[in-house]
Amino acid sequence: MDLKALMETMLSTDSIESMSKAAEVSEGEVKSVLASALPSLLDGVQEQANDAETAEGFLGALGQHAQVDTGDIASFFSNVDVEDGGKIVGHLLGANTETATQEVSERAGLGSGKTALILALAAPLLMSLLGQQQQQTAPATTSANIGGLMSGLLGGAGSSNATSLLGSLLGGGMQQPQQQSGGLLSGLLNLFRG
Repeated sequence: MDLKALMETMLSTDSIESMSKAAEVSEGEVKSVLASALPSLLDGVQEQANDAETAEGFLGALGQHAQVDTGDIASFFSNVDVEDGGKIVGHLLGANTETATQEVSERAGLGSGKTALILALAAPLLMSLLGQQQQQTAPATTSANIGGLMSGLLGGAGSSNATSLLGSLLGGGMQQPQQQSGGLLSGLLNLFRG
């Protein structure tokens, strides 16, 4: 699995529909939240994996989440632990969790409670997919080399890489918005608001 495959699963019709039902919001609102938040969550993954103080705990969390079956997305979301998801978001976004959630909420035109719920639903799926890939690729990974493995799995994805990929996945065959007054992310959010 590479970054594109991970994003395709996160943004699949089944995933979006399941999160939409669970959070009682429109599919467009789920897409808006994910378009805005996934780059920051992926940055958080890399920070957790690269930080000597958090790498061991992060590796353990990946191992736990890897055991969860993601083969049936609807079933996955019907059993997702939202409280655990909130904790994952807190670890990945760190001290910026509240500010980041508020910013995503404003961009998506959605209340912060619903935004936080969507993020708490999405985070366990992200961790499960990453954990499964880690176990398939390098089951003997240690906390000393998890940072390099995550960087390789995500293709060195920083916010700009993830945002660009989100544009191509969410935009389908549409032309990408021009980078002016808010840039690509603003254009994506306008496409999926509704």
